[in-house]
Amino acid sequence: MMRKNDYRKLAFMVTLLTVLFAYQKYTSREKEPFPEVTFITEASKPASLSDFDPNVLNKEQWKKLGFSEKQTATILKYKDMVGGTFTSKEQLRKCYAISEEKFNEIASFILLPELTEKENSKGVNTSGKRGITISGKFNPDQFSADDWHRMGFSERQAEAIIKYRNYLGGSFISKEKFKECFIISPENYSKLEPYILLPAKTPESFRKFAKSNTVKSKIQYHNFDPDQLNLDGWKALGFSEKQAAAIISYRDRNLQGSFKSPEELQKCFVISAEKFQEMKPYIKLQEKQQEKTDFSKTDLNIITFKQLMEFGLDERSAGSIIGFRKKLGGFMNKQQILGTYNIDQDLVQKLILKAPLDTSNVPRYTLADAPEEWLKNHPYFKYSADKIIFYRISNPDDKKIWKLLKLKPEYEERMKLYLK
Repeated sequence: MMRKNDYRKLAFMVTLLTVLFAYQKYTSREKEPFPEVTFITEASKPASLSDFDPNVLNKEQWKKLGFSEKQTATILKYKDMVGGTFTSKEQLRKCYAISEEKFNEIASFILLPELTEKENSKGVNTSGKRGITISGKFNPDQFSADDWHRMGFSERQAEAIIKYRNYLGGSFISKEKFKECFIISPENYSKLEPYILLPAKTPESFRKFAKSNTVKSKIQYHNFDPDQLNLDGWKALGFSEKQAAAIISYRDRNLQGSFKSPEELQKCFVISAEKFQEMKPYIKLQEKQQEKTDFSKTDLNIITFKQLMEFGLDERSAGSIIGFRKKLGGFMNKQQILGTYNIDQDLVQKLILKAPLDTSNVPRYTLADAPEEWLKNHPYFKYSADKIIFYRISNPDDKKIWKLLKLKPEYEERMKLYLK
C-alpha cells in the first residue's frame, strides 16, 4: 500500500515540475515583432504638371497625369460620348472618373475655357470655384505672389501675374495695363478695378518710352485669313509654337473652326492688345455662308455630333447617340436610336421620321466567322461571346450554335440584325 502511494506522489511531482517548466519557458519567450504594414495607394500622383489640351492626350499621357488605366479608359469613352471634343473645363469636370480633388489639382493647367458661351447662358453652377476676396484699396505693384494667392488666385496664377508685372518693368503702370494681364478675367477685373491704386490710363510718356525701347519687328505682314492659317502660318506672324497651337485650339474648339470677326481673334488670351493692333490691318476674313443641314438627306449612320446639336439636341443626347452608334458599328433600324439612353425622346422621334438610315456599310458576320474582338465588344454579343467562341470550335454552323446558346427570343432577334 505504501509503495502504491509513493508512485502516486512521484507522478504528481513530475507533472507539477513539467507544468512549471513549460510556464517558465512560455513567459520568458521574446515576442515576435509585428510585421511592418505598407499601404498602397490606388493611383499615383504625377511628378510634374504643365499646360495641356485634354483633346489631344492619348491613353499613356492621361496615365502620366496620375490616372489609373480604368479611369483613363472612362475619360476617353466620355470624350467620345460628348462628340470627340471637350469644349470647356466645366464639361471635363462632369466626367465621373475625375474626382473633385483631382480636377482641382489639374484645372489651372487645362488649355480650355472655364465655360462655353452656351454654358454661360444656361447659368452653369460654379459655386465650388474659389472666389476673389478684396479687403480694401491696394497697389498691385506692391503685391507678392502670396498676397495674390490670399486674395483667391491659385499659386500658379499668382506667379503668372508677378511675371507679367516684371515683363512690364516691375510696375503695372496703369489699370489699363493691369487689365491686359490674361490671367485676370474680365469678371475678376470688374471686381478689382474700384480698389486698384493706379491711374486709369497709361501715361503718354510711358507709351513713347516703350515704343522707343521696343525692337522693331522683322515680321513682314501680308493679308491673311486666320481661318486658313496652320501652325507654321501663325509662327510666321511671330508667335511661338505653343502660342500658335493655343490660337488654333481656340479657333477649332471654341469657335467651331471659324472666326466671325477680327474682334474674336483679339479675345484669344495669347494675343496681346498691341499684337492684335499690329495685325489688324492685314486680317481679311472671307465671307462665309453658313449652310444649314438638310436632315431629309442626312444619313443617321453618318450624322455628326454638331449636326445633332443643330437639330436641337443637347450635348447629352447627341453624345449618347454618337457613342451608342459607335459601339454598335452602326444602326440597323431607327428603333435602336429611340432605345438609346439619356436622350430627348420627342425630339429624336422627329429626327428619325425626317432623316434616312442607310445600313449598307454596317459590318455583319455569321456566328461561325465573326471576329473575337467584335463579339466581345459589341453590345448585343459581348455577354454570349465566350460561349459562341467555345461552341463554334466543334460546331462551326450557325444553326447548331443558336441551339446551344438557348437565348431568349428577344436577345436572339436583336443579335440577328448584325448577322448575315
